[in-house]
Amino acid sequence: MKTPPSCEGSTLISPSTPAAIHPDDRVRVALVGTANFGAYRRKRMRESGLFDLVAAYDWNPGALAACQREEGALSVGSYRELLEVPGIEAVVISTGARYHAEQAVQAMERGLHVFVEKPLCTSYEEVRLLLETERRTGCKVSVGHFDHDCDPMSRAIKRLIDEGELGTITAFEKTTAHSGGLRITAGDWRGDPQRNPGGMLFQCGVHGLHELMFYFGPVAAVSAMMRYDVHVTRTADSALCLLHFASGVTGTLNAYHVTPYRHTLSLYGTRANLYYNNRYFEEGISLMMQKRSDSNGFEPLEPVSWSGPSATWSNLENFYHAIRHGGECSPSLRDGALAVQVVFAAERSAATGRTVAVEPLS
Repeated sequence: MKTPPSCEGSTLISPSTPAAIHPDDRVRVALVGTANFGAYRRKRMRESGLFDLVAAYDWNPGALAACQREEGALSVGSYRELLEVPGIEAVVISTGARYHAEQAVQAMERGLHVFVEKPLCTSYEEVRLLLETERRTGCKVSVGHFDHDCDPMSRAIKRLIDEGELGTITAFEKTTAHSGGLRITAGDWRGDPQRNPGGMLFQCGVHGLHELMFYFGPVAAVSAMMRYDVHVTRTADSALCLLHFASGVTGTLNAYHVTPYRHTLSLYGTRANLYYNNRYFEEGISLMMQKRSDSNGFEPLEPVSWSGPSATWSNLENFYHAIRHGGECSPSLRDGALAVQVVFAAERSAATGRTVAVEPLS
């Protein structure tokens, strides 16, 4: 497993403690998309202490004015103008997925490093264009997935898998769900299959895919069924995916955006089961193990301990280190591409009724 600089010794700077670096060593960045998740990313950059947000663009004047007020960043009138701001070294892209590929390519063509939100892009063609442009320009590109390499709970799960504490993983079940899809109205990009392929599988399922590949490696093939008749959108209201990993592991990833919130992962092994439950807004996060017993009795659940700060902005920290010190970003452009490739294959599987191989990345 690759180990980003921020994770050496399994130690992270506290998310509430900015890095102690000289202001001249900060990376000068420009931001496109300043509200919603752009506002979240601005907060994470401030917390890291590693970046100077010097310029920003948003099509919404109110959102742009708020960014200027809160960050002191120069407001510009277009994305093209943003790329021409003197002295910037990188662009942070927090727009909709349909804009990601075009905006990232334009930035790389100008020699600018790129941090782009997830999902990475909306088509196979865009995946290939992004990878080719990254290779040709030599720019650093990171995707805003959660950094499982630097997350203590994710590392605890992976350690239990790798060290055989669960035995042979026979299957897994992962569910990601919320009711946000019921608020989608006509014309909303989230209801458009060209801008939001796979619906909830694209919006939130890519998080699950990225996590599962951290544990098991790349997905080789997918079989999927999707339902489109629960709500008024043209994207999938529910997606049920059987994932076949190149490592031999198989399991299910289910994504719904018309039900109450649920985010869980269950791993079933020959020695023990592991249950992860994420309820941020209620009881928080729990991790429980159920060890197999030779008796016929019911096997009890035991809590699994894990400690350390969550990887709140370690993806940004890794991006900074890649720019200043070299090496690969984590999560990388390839990581983001691997996740969306599975979504595209799942849509094809649902349409054809066949198992679809996930296209290998060149």
